[in-house]
Amino acid sequence: MVQDLSTLTAFIDGEPMRFNDGDTVLKFIDRHRGRGHVPTLCDAPQLEPYGACRVCSVEVAMQEDGPRRVVASCHTPLTAGMHVFTESPKIRKLRRNIVELVLTDHPLDCLTCEVSGNCELQTVAAKVGIRQVRYPSGANHLNRSKDRSHPYMTSELSKCINCSRCVRACDEVQGQHVLSMHGRGFNARIIKGLDQSFMDSTCVSCGACSQACPTSAISDVFFSKSIEATRKTRTVCTYCGVGCNLNVATKGSEVLSIQAPTDSEVNHSHTCLKGRYAFKFVKHPDRLRKPLIRYNGHFTEATWEEAYDYIAKNLQRIKEEHGGNAVGGISSARCTNEENYLMQKFIRVGFGTNNIDACARVCHSPTAWGMQKAFGTGAATNSIEDLEYTNCILITGANPTEGHPVTGSKIKQRVMKGVPLIVIDPREIELVPYAKHHLQLRPGTNVALLDMFAYYILEAGLIDQDFIKKRCENWEEFEQGLRNLNLDESERTHGVPREKVRAAAIEYASAKGAMAFHGLGVTEHSHGSKTVMTIADIAMMTGNIGRPGVGVLPLRGQNNVQGAADMGCQPHQGAGYLQVNDEANHKLYEEFYGAHMSNEIGWKIPQMYDAALAGKLKALWIMGEDVVQTDPNTEHVKSALNALEFLVVQELFMTPTAEFADVVLPAASFLEKSGTFTNGERRVQRVNAVIPPIPGTKSDGQIVCDIMQRMGIPQADYTPDGVLAEIARIVPFFKGATWENLTDQGTQWPIKEGGIGTEILHVDSFKRGLGKFHFFRFQESKEIEKHHDEFPFILTTGRILEHYNCGTMTRRTGNAQIVTEDLLAIHPDDAAKKGIESGDMVRIFSNRGEVNMKAKISTEVKPGILYTTFHFPENLVNMVTSSECDEDTMCPEYKVVAVDVEKVPASSMPKKQRMMEIA
Repeated sequence: MVQDLSTLTAFIDGEPMRFNDGDTVLKFIDRHRGRGHVPTLCDAPQLEPYGACRVCSVEVAMQEDGPRRVVASCHTPLTAGMHVFTESPKIRKLRRNIVELVLTDHPLDCLTCEVSGNCELQTVAAKVGIRQVRYPSGANHLNRSKDRSHPYMTSELSKCINCSRCVRACDEVQGQHVLSMHGRGFNARIIKGLDQSFMDSTCVSCGACSQACPTSAISDVFFSKSIEATRKTRTVCTYCGVGCNLNVATKGSEVLSIQAPTDSEVNHSHTCLKGRYAFKFVKHPDRLRKPLIRYNGHFTEATWEEAYDYIAKNLQRIKEEHGGNAVGGISSARCTNEENYLMQKFIRVGFGTNNIDACARVCHSPTAWGMQKAFGTGAATNSIEDLEYTNCILITGANPTEGHPVTGSKIKQRVMKGVPLIVIDPREIELVPYAKHHLQLRPGTNVALLDMFAYYILEAGLIDQDFIKKRCENWEEFEQGLRNLNLDESERTHGVPREKVRAAAIEYASAKGAMAFHGLGVTEHSHGSKTVMTIADIAMMTGNIGRPGVGVLPLRGQNNVQGAADMGCQPHQGAGYLQVNDEANHKLYEEFYGAHMSNEIGWKIPQMYDAALAGKLKALWIMGEDVVQTDPNTEHVKSALNALEFLVVQELFMTPTAEFADVVLPAASFLEKSGTFTNGERRVQRVNAVIPPIPGTKSDGQIVCDIMQRMGIPQADYTPDGVLAEIARIVPFFKGATWENLTDQGTQWPIKEGGIGTEILHVDSFKRGLGKFHFFRFQESKEIEKHHDEFPFILTTGRILEHYNCGTMTRRTGNAQIVTEDLLAIHPDDAAKKGIESGDMVRIFSNRGEVNMKAKISTEVKPGILYTTFHFPENLVNMVTSSECDEDTMCPEYKVVAVDVEKVPASSMPKKQRMMEIA
C-alpha cells in the first residue's frame, strides 16, 4: 500500500517538503529554506511566537490554485497539504509597507549605515527593498533619553520598535519581569521596573533582553564592539556547575563580547551576568605575568626555567629527606578535567602518595559519598532538561537563582506554569514567593526534617512498593526507623510545624514524577552525607529514579566540581572513583602508570593542615585555590601554611594564599586554554582557547606537564585531546570519549564506544545492584553543643548572583560596581534587641575570631539566624567558622556557626572606615 504523501508534506512556493508535527509555518520554512528566508522582527528562536510585527507574513492556501489568505507565519500552525507562498507580489508589497511604517519612528541611519551586524531592522529593510522612506515622520519618539546608569546594560529607546522581544525575553527566558510595555497606542513604550533606570530596577543583568533586541534599543556595553570581531569561538563558562555554552567574539587577543548560542542544549540563548559580562578580569592589570620566587621573605621575579629548577630541587630534596608522603597537592574545580587528571597523576606517580584533594571534595564530598552509598554513583541521576517533564520540584539547601542562575530560571519558568515547588531552606530565597511550600528549618537540622518528610510519605501510603521490592534493599530497617520517630521532638528540633511538613511530603509523593535538587546547604554540615542519603531514600521510596522527570540532582557549586572528582582529585579514590586501597585497583593503577604507587588513603585538606602543623607534611602544591579565604577557621589555615617548608601556588592573581607561597606560577584563565569541563548533569563539554595566554603565563596543564618532565616523570606536553585519550583508557565512564565526538553539545557520561552518552542513570538497575536505604536519627551539631550557650546566634553562609566564590575574578569586573561588599542579614527583632539598624557596622564573633561588616535588616532569616556571603577578602568571614566537618567525608560545616553579634561603636572603627561611613 502506497502512503498518501499529502499527510506528510506541505509546499513552499510549489515545492513539496516534509514537515514535523507541531510545526508553525515559519519553523517549516526556516528548516527547509534557512532562517531569514522569510524576514522577521518580533520573532526570535528563544521566544514563543508573538505575531506582532507581521513582517513574516506569507500567503497560504490548501490547493495550489485555491483561494489564498495572508497569515503571520510565526504563529500559524502548519497542516498537511498546505501551500505556502513566501514571495508573492502581494506579500512583498505588504512587507515593504510594514517596514517603511516602522522606519518612520526610527533613526534612519539603518538605511545609510555602512556598519552592519547590530540592527536586524537594517537587514530586513534591505531584504524587502526599502531604500528610502516616503512617509513624513511627523510626531515621533526620537528624543527619548539614553540610559547609561549600569556597568553593563544600556538603552536608547528612540531606536525601539515596540516588538516586545526584550519584554518577552525578560519574562520567558529569565523570568524576572523587569521590562514591560507601558501606555497605549502612540504612547506605548518599554519601561524598566517602575519606570526606573537599569541600575535602580531589579534587573539581574542576564543580557537576555540585549541578545533579543533587534535594533540595539536595549543593548550592553560590549555588544557594539562585537561587530569588529574577526573570530567567534564556542567555549564553556568558567563559573558555576550549569556549564553554559558561550560564543566569544574576539579580535586578535582582545575579547570583545560574549553571547549565548541559540542551539545550546545547556543554556538555550541564556546566561547570567557572570557568564556574559564578567570576563574583563582576563586582561586585568593585577594578572600575574611572571613566576615569583620568595628570597629572604620577599618575592623576586624569575624566568620559568629558574622557577622550575627551584621547585624541582626543593621537592626532590623533601622527597629524599622525608619520603613522598611529606608532599601533598590541592587541585581545582576551576581547572579542566585534563588539568585535574594531570595534577593527581603528578602527586601519585611523582611522589608515591595519595595526598591529593580538591575543593570538589571539600564542598560536595557528601553528595558523592551519600549517592554512592545509596545508588552506587555519586552524580546527578537525570538531566536538567527533565524539568520539562516533572510534576513536582523539591529544592533542599540550594539557592539556584543566585548560585546556578540559568537552572534557577528554568525552575522558575516551570513553577510559573503550574509545577508545584517545595523549598527546604533556612532563608527566604528568591524562589520562595513562587513556592507552594516553604519549610524554613533551623540550620543544621536537615536530617530531622527529612526524616519527618519521609515518615509522612509512609503514613499516607504513598510509597512505591513495587519499586522498593524489586530494586532496593534494607527497606525494613529504614521503615522501622521512621515508625519509631518522636514527631514532637523532631518538630521542636527543626522548628517547622508538622502539618507544613506533611503537606509538602504528600505533594512530592503524590506527583507522577518529582525531581529533588540539593546544594551546599545540604552538604556543608556535620551530617551532610546522611542528609544526602536521606534525600536518596525519599526518591527511592516513591520510585522517583530511573525515568524522565524524576531523580536526585546535586547543584555543583563551581564549574568543574563534578569533573575534578571524576578525575581522581581526592585522597581515597583515583581517576574513575576506584578505591586506592583496593588491591585490584592498586595493581591496575600501577600497571597503567608503570610506577610504584601507594595503596594507603591519603590526607584530606583538613588533615593536610594538621599534618603540616605536626611536621609531617613538608611541601604543598596548590593549583587554583585560595584556601586562606575559602577554607574554614582562617587562622588555623594560615598557621598550617606557615608551618610548611615549601609551598607552590598556581594562580591568576596574587591571592591571600599566594602571599604564603615560596613560588607563585602565573596561570592562564579559561579563555586562554583548551580542555573539557563536566557540568552538574555529567555533561562533558569542550573548552576551547579563545585567545592565547597573556605573555608570561601558561595553562595549568602545561605547567604540570613541565614540572613532571623536569623531575623525570614520563609525560608528554599538554594537549587536550592527548590527555583526554589517556583519561578514556583509565576512567571507565569516559571510555568512548574523544575530543572529536564530544561535539558542540557535549556528552553525558557514562560515554560508551562511539561517543554515545547517557542522559538518565539507574534506568533498569542501580550501579551498586540494589538501591540501599539508610536511616539516620538526627544528631545535634557539635558546634551548637559546644558553643551555643556562649554564642547564641547561628551564622550560615552562601553566595550571591553577582560574585563567584572568593571573588578573585568577579571583583575585577563591572560586577564589583553592582555589589560592592558582603552584608550581614539579621532579623528585625534581633536587630532591635541589639540596637542595630541597616547600614550599621557590626562585629560578628565566635570562639575562633571575629569580623566586621555592615548589617542588613531583613526578614529573609528567622530570629536567631544570621546570614552573609564570603566574596570580599576585606571581611574574611571564615575567621569565625569552625573546623567541624561532616563525620563521613570531612566536608567543612560552613552552614552552622555559633556566633554573637554587636554594633560597632563609631569611635572604635578605623579612621579611614569612619570617614567612609560619614561620606
